Amino acid sequence: MKALLIYPLFPKSFWSFEKTINLLGNKAFLPPLGLITVAAILPQEWEFKLVDRNVRDITEAEWNWADIVILSGMIVQKEDLLSLIRECKQRGKKVAAGGPYPTALPRECQAVGIDYLILDEGEITLPMFVEAIEKGESSGVFRATEKPNVTTTPVPRYDLLDLNAYTVMSVQFSRGCPFQCEFCDIIVLYGRKPRTKTPQQLIAELEVLYDLGWRATVFMVDDNFIGNKRNVKLLLKELQPWMAEKGYPFSFNTEASVDLAQDQELMDMMVACNFGSVFLGIETPDEESLKITKKFQNTRDTLTDSVDRIISSGIRVMAGFIIGFDGEKAGAGDRIVRFVEKTNIPVAFFSMLQALPDTALWHRLEKEGRLLGGSGDINQTTLMNFIPTRSIEEIAREFIDGFWALYDPEKFLDRTYRCYRILGEANYPKKEKKAKKKISWHIIKALLIIIFRQGILRKTRGKFWQYLFSMIRHNSGGVISYLSVCAYIEHFSEYRQQVKEQIESQLAEFKALQQQQVVEIEPSRETAIAS
Repeated sequence: MKALLIYPLFPKSFWSFEKTINLLGNKAFLPPLGLITVAAILPQEWEFKLVDRNVRDITEAEWNWADIVILSGMIVQKEDLLSLIRECKQRGKKVAAGGPYPTALPRECQAVGIDYLILDEGEITLPMFVEAIEKGESSGVFRATEKPNVTTTPVPRYDLLDLNAYTVMSVQFSRGCPFQCEFCDIIVLYGRKPRTKTPQQLIAELEVLYDLGWRATVFMVDDNFIGNKRNVKLLLKELQPWMAEKGYPFSFNTEASVDLAQDQELMDMMVACNFGSVFLGIETPDEESLKITKKFQNTRDTLTDSVDRIISSGIRVMAGFIIGFDGEKAGAGDRIVRFVEKTNIPVAFFSMLQALPDTALWHRLEKEGRLLGGSGDINQTTLMNFIPTRSIEEIAREFIDGFWALYDPEKFLDRTYRCYRILGEANYPKKEKKAKKKISWHIIKALLIIIFRQGILRKTRGKFWQYLFSMIRHNSGGVISYLSVCAYIEHFSEYRQQVKEQIESQLAEFKALQQQQVVEIEPSRETAIAS
């Protein structure tokens, strides 16, 4: 069986980082970890080719070669995924799809002619799919009634990737999260009991990446890396000597809950293993909103203190923020901006609340008759898909103003510098043996472009040189990392304009629709009165 694995396009978004990626000579930020894991689970006597549409397009030769096409994607990729299903059918190709989007909204895939839906987690449903293929079945929907034991998951097929196309590689240690945030779809997809691989499994995956020549950042894609703290500590205990033996060939990023700040031992172990940054779901500094959305873990300690402790331990914080919670008071956007500035978080993911399919929020809003349709969009360029408890115009304006303020080039540079000065004062463990990493021409070119744009061309020029010389003096080991984060503004300064234009356009359409509805209602009232 010849299987063509295709990863759909991502639209331009907060996480696409086009300008920053292009500076480094890459094509995409992260690889399709799900698809290369699918390739590892499927029968290894099958032949595989992988096309990431964020890297390149599909050739005619690849279309002609394939016996079956397998797709995987998230809701944000739905447009291209559905388009690919249609193209497969036009070409007479059998097509299967799985992943978060098909699992959440299978009917949308069925409506465009999908042959096989491989839903839920592939360790259980992929063998069902293979069995159906072997029996000659021409279609099928495969669902799981339980969560798989991920200690049996094989090493992903990293050999199918063009490693040079990506800025960051990815691995996964755990699935699931113990918390119950109302808006989150992770607990719907993967459950509230975190399941982890063994330390030996994860290190085996890193060994493959090492043998393939990867010597850059690895993103632990776990939605909450510390969901099972006991097992995470067992992993870090074995990972640290492996990293030391190999000369610390990777730096790691991951996602975690804010309660990371309450465990100094865990933070120290992460730093010892070369974890450089962590993404926190802070959502909002408003405690009442956190309680309403059932994010109680963020109310147990002062959020400002938590962020400070993590950064002071040597881990840079990225964070997610949301506006539009029920009961939210006016000025929420400004409070988020002030919080980000106060806590020195350079990269802050800011979006309007969306009700994602099958979440507790989705079901509550559906019962209340407040859903407006649509599957929800985690990009920043669409209005909310439900009726909020305060004016949508007010929320959207606060969002536009907040996003614009967060990614003002000068304010972004200020926050990045303040963050790295704090990081420079952290007590890092001594790392005697470090792997020699080649500095490519692309990196040199990127640094020169950043220096030219931010140090000469823009109004940031004065502060740029002041901060750079201060970094060289006080935190010389962090200069390259600091400049790498500075490079993000090349993406955000353009993306904030896109956010502003698209939200304002949708607001205008929303207001026009409201006015039309008022015009239609008035004659109806007059007719009713006359009768």
